[in-house]
Amino acid sequence: MEKILIITGGSKGLGLGLAKQYHKNGYRIFSISRSKIQKLYSVEQFQCDLSKTELIEATIEEIFLQLDQNNTANLTLINNAGDLGVVNTIENIPPQKISYTIQVNLIAPLVLSSLFIKHSKNWRCKKQIISISSGAAINPYESWAMYCASKAGVDMMTKVISKEQKDIPNGVSTVSIYPGIVDTDMQTSARNTPKENFKSVQRFIDFHENGELFTPEQVASKIYNLDISGELKNGRILDIRTI
Repeated sequence: MEKILIITGGSKGLGLGLAKQYHKNGYRIFSISRSKIQKLYSVEQFQCDLSKTELIEATIEEIFLQLDQNNTANLTLINNAGDLGVVNTIENIPPQKISYTIQVNLIAPLVLSSLFIKHSKNWRCKKQIISISSGAAINPYESWAMYCASKAGVDMMTKVISKEQKDIPNGVSTVSIYPGIVDTDMQTSARNTPKENFKSVQRFIDFHENGELFTPEQVASKIYNLDISGELKNGRILDIRTI
């Protein structure tokens, strides 16, 4: 029986760390991202621009065509891909940039979750959706309006889906996870933002200089261990720094 992981943004950062961690533990990995990694032979890679809904739908359909519900023990979707967006106060951000960031961070996870639940409706295996959220969902940062708003939306998506699925036979369990401060391209982008655009930039520079960033591998290992330990109970919003 196969264990299946479908993950967005699996070609770099935390997504790559998660893909490697789950693969190491016997999962078949399907990565959906804008870029492919050469020589990443252990992961089945699908190139997809998550800002385009029609491409998401086609990609999920293609993945499910390759799966066998009668030979699947675990089926997991990790909504990992995210974009910090333009770091600036809201009036200084072009409308198309606002739209793009919300599309990638919130609409894509909604669409992916919808399609995942639809295509696995009659599957009797363990099914779950893990969404990588952020403490920014509950802590407002000036100049991060789209990121904070979209992550708050992801948390509410998790709560709503958990209620919709909890009484359904073989329903999908769903959780949101705050991964802490991870050393990824997003952190680099935040540190390199001019102070006039981002008042809290020094705080993020200090995180880096003081060695306070988690590696993607550390966070991926913690998330996997939470998964196999049964901590990812339906509807939970978890901060890995407090567990």
